[in-house]
Amino acid sequence: MSRRATPRVPFGQFIVKVHGRCNLACRYCYLYAGPDRTWRDRPAAASPTVLDRTAARIAEHAATHGLREISLVLHGGEPLLAGARRLGAFATLVRDRVPAGCVVHATVQTNATLLTDARVTTLARHGIRVGLSLDGGLPSHNTLRTDHAGRPSWPSAVRGARLLAERHPEVYAGILTVVDVRTDPVELYESLLTLGPPALDLLLPHGNWTSPPPGLAAEPSTDPRATPYGDWLVAVFDRWWGAGRRETRVRLFEECLALLLGLPGATESLGLDPVNAVVVETDGALEQVDSLKSAYDTAAATGLDVFRHTFDDALDHPGIAARQAGADALAAECRACPLLTVCGGGHYAHRYRAGSGFTNRSVYCADLERLIRHVAGRLAGTTAGALR
Repeated sequence: MSRRATPRVPFGQFIVKVHGRCNLACRYCYLYAGPDRTWRDRPAAASPTVLDRTAARIAEHAATHGLREISLVLHGGEPLLAGARRLGAFATLVRDRVPAGCVVHATVQTNATLLTDARVTTLARHGIRVGLSLDGGLPSHNTLRTDHAGRPSWPSAVRGARLLAERHPEVYAGILTVVDVRTDPVELYESLLTLGPPALDLLLPHGNWTSPPPGLAAEPSTDPRATPYGDWLVAVFDRWWGAGRRETRVRLFEECLALLLGLPGATESLGLDPVNAVVVETDGALEQVDSLKSAYDTAAATGLDVFRHTFDDALDHPGIAARQAGADALAAECRACPLLTVCGGGHYAHRYRAGSGFTNRSVYCADLERLIRHVAGRLAGTTAGALR
């Protein structure tokens, strides 16, 4: 494996697949219905040996780099299939192993259908916050989120969401929602507010130039003015910005505002900050983030694992090195763009094109420009008004 010349940024986010299967069969899922098939050959759940070795490797990395805090994301599939007590025990194991003074921020990302008061109480006792994945706050928004028998997941999911909001708000991390341009943006946003999330993550669907997301053409020349995702996000931004108070955090908007103000960013969807996340699969394999699996089979693979390799070995992987190279890893047209420091080329997975890899502008380039310029205009207007 070749060494790189650019400085390495240590991992700060460790995404651990405690369970590699899901109790839902969402029809659009890029992980199980996309081009990557590596999950089929992996064990359903991480063994105690894998989890023990993972905790040791995380502690080793934290000690090597003197990390003062790390993020531990318990993921899947559906991680609660592993059981709340097992998740809690693993979070405790990591906290016990890391050096004194290193704070572990633990979160579980769940579809909410398996949440019960007893399980949430167990997670809370182990200092694990709970993030939800939903398509919106109404049954009509979640029709594609069904179980393997085709039954709707919404009744169980909304029950879990309300349980968090009403009985355990102290561990409620927020809601992750993938943008669907067929929905009414303001209606969807306001429906999510009824579930009381402290934060929202609005994510663009994982598409690329070879497999464009719904509503976008493979070539922008078809209609270069079409920005359906940008228009959708602008409508939500105006509703959020004009509320007069912060009803909830919307991370995409807050990151865009921060970057426009010259502040650091903390999302892989915008900005030039190096990605510092790594995945541990159920068999102990070290991988790049799951979003790459939307590009092609084995796109996230590194050939490394927790038994034979350290996380520092993963930092030297060419794919991870590219994601820490900032503007140097971008297409020439991105490097020449005046929005470079805010857009950052967009999400890495959205730049893929078969035959040329990831050195392309984002398939959402026009949509991101639409959003960023709109947010910049609203920010400038507010700033000018405050100076009058």
